[in-house]
Amino acid sequence: MTDPADDASASGNGALRTGGLAGGAQGAQSGKQGTSGQMSRNAADARNPGSQGEDGNRRSSQDSKNAVSDRSDDHGLFQDKPNKKRRRRRSRRGKAGRGQNAQGNNNKAPADAAFGNAPDQHAVAHKRRAKPVNWRDGAGEAAVRAANSSKSQSAGRNGKHHKDKRYSGNAPLYAALDLGTNNCRLLVALPTKPGQFRVVDAFSRIVRLGEGLDATGRLSEAAMNRAIEALKVCATKLENRTVRRHRLIATEACRSAENGSEFLHRVKTETGLDLEIVNRETEARLAVSGCSSLVGRETDGVVLFDIGGGSSEIAAIDLSGSRSNRLANHIAAWTSLPVGVVTLSERHGGRDVTTQIFADMVEEVTDLLEAFNCPQIPGCSGSGDGVFHLLGTSGTVTTLAGVHLDLPRYDRRRVDGLWLSSRDVDRMTERLLSWDFHARSSNPCIGSDRADLVLAGCAILEAIRRRWPSERLRVADRGLREGLLTEMMAADGIWRRGRGRRNCHQRKQGQAPKRGPRPDERREPQGPGQ
Repeated sequence: MTDPADDASASGNGALRTGGLAGGAQGAQSGKQGTSGQMSRNAADARNPGSQGEDGNRRSSQDSKNAVSDRSDDHGLFQDKPNKKRRRRRSRRGKAGRGQNAQGNNNKAPADAAFGNAPDQHAVAHKRRAKPVNWRDGAGEAAVRAANSSKSQSAGRNGKHHKDKRYSGNAPLYAALDLGTNNCRLLVALPTKPGQFRVVDAFSRIVRLGEGLDATGRLSEAAMNRAIEALKVCATKLENRTVRRHRLIATEACRSAENGSEFLHRVKTETGLDLEIVNRETEARLAVSGCSSLVGRETDGVVLFDIGGGSSEIAAIDLSGSRSNRLANHIAAWTSLPVGVVTLSERHGGRDVTTQIFADMVEEVTDLLEAFNCPQIPGCSGSGDGVFHLLGTSGTVTTLAGVHLDLPRYDRRRVDGLWLSSRDVDRMTERLLSWDFHARSSNPCIGSDRADLVLAGCAILEAIRRRWPSERLRVADRGLREGLLTEMMAADGIWRRGRGRRNCHQRKQGQAPKRGPRPDERREPQGPGQ
């Protein structure tokens, strides 16, 4: 939407073009009313060429130059005088235009309808070539947009097709699916810069596949039906894209359920998706790979945790020595606790959580952590012998971050990579404990699907913080899917081959190829995943 002052200027410019192209004295008078100063002088200069060529079919060389000059000045191409090259170029175009006009070519162009006149074909063609356009002129914007739209349609493409062109054809798309105890998530991505990718399509739905699993040891029929419906959506998304490589995994719920294998066979039959059950060590390694870009070069030690629905993976990472390209290579120890937000809330009750119930949940997780023999991580003891922090990737920590920011709606761009202090986490935990189930459900960052799970996640987080005290916690809205995508792209060498092609085109014949930086040397901290 344009400003009223811009509309008035656009009206004056349209009248001035009428005076310059059609040559009528009435158009020049309108140009003087809509503009002032230099535009009035241009309108006066435009009267003479108009009176010399009233029939509109023949025009002298000087008339063409003046008309072009008036039109170009409106677009901001010239200040006082055009340079010699531009004058010669426009003179040659003017001669070509006169030859067309002599044959009576008076085709109308829809682009010039916004200027209030219908010039000849030469004027339309020349106006399309005029660059740059003064986009503050509302009439000029409408005209050029109409001309470009007509040109694109005649070429057989539109704006939407052109935008999606990078995602079609031979674009190397990769897909990763994670069917967990609580969520079903899918990512389709396109590799970009070394170590990075752009998300093309995504899907996430809470299915609660592990509902009742802790009590019965089996996946319930209702839970399997919910998961299959979500997987059908994922299968449709994958069918609509040409995916070069994909990996589809299932985690704790299918690992521990007696009928886990039967469920995956049913998934293959009804959706066509072939899911694989990964072990706990692979799950921990993928979580580390997916969050590697959130660990700075100055960091000496990290404890990364992924609080899931049926299990919680924890990896202690020692970066005090020489650092390699892959963060997963620095895992000093890892563990997988057989407890998650779904199992813990079902065991203790997650709807109405009192202070005592919360303390009991923290105590249970603390007992499980005592069995984990973890080596000393630099900086974790608080003695100042290194830079240490916690890194959390789960719905629990992202929910805490959203509540901390008081977001009216969850925004991944503001949450992913956010730093929370130890005091911030304490305050958010106390705030959630003070809310009843209805208050938690009404919060836009929690919702009814997580209202009975969030405090169980806070209890697991509290036990981790007591075992590894830290003044800083970094929030990651990423995890297994990003780790899957990164490992597939790295295994295919997609970033390294892309670098080689660019160097091949850039070097001159007979020159040896220059060595470009390695992918890890060009990695940026901001991105969709790592």
